[in-house]
Amino acid sequence: MKEKAETAEAVSKHVWSGEITLLLAVLINSFGVVLMIYSGSGISAISSVPFAFSEVLPQLSLGTWTYIFQGLLVLSLMVLRKRFVPPYLFSFVVGFVFGELLDIHELWIGILPDALWLRLLYFIVSYLLISFGIALSNRCGLPIIPTDLFPRELAQITGVDYSKIKILFDTICLAVTAGMTYVFLRQIKGLGIGTVLAAFTMGKAVGMIGSRLDRRVRFTLFWTGRKNYRNHNRIQGENG
Repeated sequence: MKEKAETAEAVSKHVWSGEITLLLAVLINSFGVVLMIYSGSGISAISSVPFAFSEVLPQLSLGTWTYIFQGLLVLSLMVLRKRFVPPYLFSFVVGFVFGELLDIHELWIGILPDALWLRLLYFIVSYLLISFGIALSNRCGLPIIPTDLFPRELAQITGVDYSKIKILFDTICLAVTAGMTYVFLRQIKGLGIGTVLAAFTMGKAVGMIGSRLDRRVRFTLFWTGRKNYRNHNRIQGENG
């Protein structure tokens, strides 16, 4: 009876393709990261470490440092699981595309006007875009960008709530960024009040957006026909 009720509830929801959802999430997050940098309020925590490396070692672009960093995250997850996980390799491919999109967005973002009030608007929009993009990634049913994958998988490995893992991960990224730029550049670069605000609140924002998605949408992988009636990708402890 309970299963029938759950099935009826799932059927009443909007159906989104997991494949298209992943593509949308990558596009949204890459633009959101670059827009947050352009706002002048600081870079998002998930991209702060690659940003620090691109400032200290500018021979490689932000996009290149991003997928190097993401490759290390994928490798560390395999070490934690103590086994080779093939889907993680696809996650790295997604991360590579994400890094390339960062470089593309950086080429044109400068055409946007940069009045002070608009920079504040850019931060708000980028914050919401990144939160929405992460929530989509967590539910698409496919391997996702490693910087999003890492806290999700670590929450599953450790049993700790996703929001707590997300906040801890972001805080560590910020600490590394602050340390690197201060030591090598004699100033803290890339971090601002927006960065700190995002680091300590974005985990909850992702949870709130995710909860709304769970009530209205179910995701289906059309290439396999697998239906996620119960949102198998929902993160333990991800809530508002």
